[in-house]
Amino acid sequence: MQIWKQLLLLCLIGGTAYGGFFWYQTYVAPGAANPEETRAERPVTVETALAEQRVLQETIEAVGTTRARQSIEIVPEVDGRLTSLGITPGAHVVKGEVLARLDDTIQQADLTEAEAILVEQRQTLERTRQLRLTNAVSQAAEQEAVARLAEAEAKVDRARRRLEDRTIIAPFAGMVGLTNYDVGARVTEGQVLTRLDDLSEVEVEFSLPETVFARVRPGQTLIARSAAFAERDFEGTIDVVDSRIDPVSRAFRTRARIPNSDGTLPAGMFLSLTLVLSQQDHVTVPEESLIFQAAETYVFLVEGGKAIRRTVTTGQRKDGYIAILTGLDVGDEVITRGLQRVRDGSMLKVLGTEKDATAASDRAKPESAT
Repeated sequence: MQIWKQLLLLCLIGGTAYGGFFWYQTYVAPGAANPEETRAERPVTVETALAEQRVLQETIEAVGTTRARQSIEIVPEVDGRLTSLGITPGAHVVKGEVLARLDDTIQQADLTEAEAILVEQRQTLERTRQLRLTNAVSQAAEQEAVARLAEAEAKVDRARRRLEDRTIIAPFAGMVGLTNYDVGARVTEGQVLTRLDDLSEVEVEFSLPETVFARVRPGQTLIARSAAFAERDFEGTIDVVDSRIDPVSRAFRTRARIPNSDGTLPAGMFLSLTLVLSQQDHVTVPEESLIFQAAETYVFLVEGGKAIRRTVTTGQRKDGYIAILTGLDVGDEVITRGLQRVRDGSMLKVLGTEKDATAASDRAKPESAT
């Protein structure tokens, strides 16, 4: 009985082995012998995107602090008591507008006296000249009268200037700051009453590395952003590039101007800056469509329902896109997802381009909102 059991076991093992060999020859071996046919029977599901023409910018980041185009401290040039004060913090003033007046009673009197003396000296000179015609007076007397008249004119100018010093006017248009004084307060020469800032434009000074010195020049576009105005970009231009490079920091100073006609940006605000070094049109594709293998970079195109391998040369990257310098044209359809199973010549089942999906999503939004 044991011999029969052993023979039966051997028969079962042999039958199982033969069945496995038959299944392999029938179902597995044909696909292994002809992989192209197997791939043709099972197309690879992929997503694609179109190569597009885009403007790519090369930029560099920096930081700086704003300062007014013009900024001065308003100070009296003489001592005195304030009789009027036209300083409203945050108000805009025009050039020549009166900001403050000091008591000028004595200066007004001095000017009146000097003008009276001037009139007298003019009359004296006129009489002397009339007498000189008849030789009633000497030439020396006439010359003395001329000198007295010049002295009187100088006194009038001096008195008028002292009177003008009692009035403080705005030397340019701008915005006045805070003041700590009221009418009736006594101020001294050089005491700061307020500040006057011309904020029609703001200047920003910042440093850049020497590696970009040859690429920065006046007139280049600059974008400034502030944490206080997170949703707004301020566009300016490079105004001055320093001619020296700091030997310690290996950087050079640059100054930019940013238009500020609405007075949004105050002086002293911290800004983050983006300087556009260059911008150029390029054929671009999404970064995920690229495959890097050793020293070669390539993509898979979709042509006639098949995957076609194409070697490309890449350039600048920006916002998830990469510039293709050679190898692709605008409108070429490249595979972006499902690349793991794609081989050169693979049959494909394309779900749609990313552009089509975005357009479909945009079309769906109004409908859902409705």
